[in-house]
Amino acid sequence: MKRRRVKIRNKLGLHARPAAEFVRAARAYESRILILRGGQEFSATSILDVLTACVNCGAVLTLAADGPDADEALEGLVGLLQTISDREEE
Repeated sequence: MKRRRVKIRNKLGLHARPAAEFVRAARAYESRILILRGGQEFSATSILDVLTACVNCGAVLTLAADGPDADEALEGLVGLLQTISDREEE
């Protein structure tokens, strides 16, 4: 399973709207994608799991992916989290 760490910079964290956007993006990949935080695993393709992870501003989490497009998924999702942060600050 490949992993990437990411720090959430969005002032409001990964709240409902950005969480839904993140989940939609994660569902576009074939790989199994997880959010690892605080010793727990959350499915990146489940809005309930993403919201339950309580990803606040400044949180450092690990995205993990296993499958044929794992590298692409991790790069895309980390990039999306950066884009969400930039858009939210405008």
